[in-house]
Amino acid sequence: MNKKFLPYIIIGIVAVAAVVILASRPRTSPRAVTTPAEGTCSVNGCSLVETNTDSNLYPIDTFTHAHGLAVDLATSSKVYIATHEGLYVLKNDTDLYQVGKSKDDYMGFSLHPSQANVIFSSGHPRTGGNIGVQKSEDGGVNWQKIAKGVNGPVDFHAMTVSPANPDYLYGWFSGTLQKSRDGGKTWAVAAAKNINQLISLTADRQNPNRVYASTPRGIIVSDDGGDSWNVWSEQLQGSVVIALAFNPKNAAEALSSSRPLGLTKTKDGGKTWAKTSLSSSEGEVIHLAYDPQDPSRVYALLDEHKLYKSTDGGETWTKLR
Repeated sequence: MNKKFLPYIIIGIVAVAAVVILASRPRTSPRAVTTPAEGTCSVNGCSLVETNTDSNLYPIDTFTHAHGLAVDLATSSKVYIATHEGLYVLKNDTDLYQVGKSKDDYMGFSLHPSQANVIFSSGHPRTGGNIGVQKSEDGGVNWQKIAKGVNGPVDFHAMTVSPANPDYLYGWFSGTLQKSRDGGKTWAVAAAKNINQLISLTADRQNPNRVYASTPRGIIVSDDGGDSWNVWSEQLQGSVVIALAFNPKNAAEALSSSRPLGLTKTKDGGKTWAKTSLSSSEGEVIHLAYDPQDPSRVYALLDEHKLYKSTDGGETWTKLR
């Protein structure tokens, strides 16, 4: 062999070997992973679900007929608004998007308290009828029906998931309270028969058997999963209570919206309530949502589709839209 060609032969052998090695490696497709943009999921731990949510967001100008409000568990800059005509998300307090392409009615809208992107809802499909209970594991882009409920398919206008135990769910349908103990797969009717009207449900953060019901006569509370009820707040007794939300890091602090008091705040577990700066002249607050990572941030959804934000735990408010 001519020695002057030896270096070129060696280079050729190395190049062929490199090609063979690269060709033998398994090919993978790129993954889109949703990660928290602000902080971490520290309320009850957090489980992130891989999804390409942003590619399923469609810009929109406004919304109507809202049924639910919630701040994303992993990303504080995302606020979900469930409506009669689809699910929307407000990003960075300014940009509004439709999530996915579904125009279904999302009643009983409830986020999973410890798994990001997992959402429960009920309501009506766009084509009519009742949905039953459905669940999304990709931030509301796709939904799977998981139960009909008792005498269903149900249409839970009010529903809540227990932060103390996410397997405990409560829903209100056709004059009765239903409860699930397996993450919404099966349901049973609570024993109490004396609740004729109910506006909203709020689960306790420490006791999975404790649930609060906002009613036209005040707030009542059950400590046995809805089988019996008692008056919770004497000051609100007789008021039409529309919404109730607890500070996720302070069980004694909560906000409520009621007639005739308006938006009020308690710091002593419901014994006394004080008015906030959000005047009832702006409209009636129909939904409230704390930021689970930073409870100083709270959102209030009013009738006529107005949205307000507080950065001091609900004391003062700024209109977003």
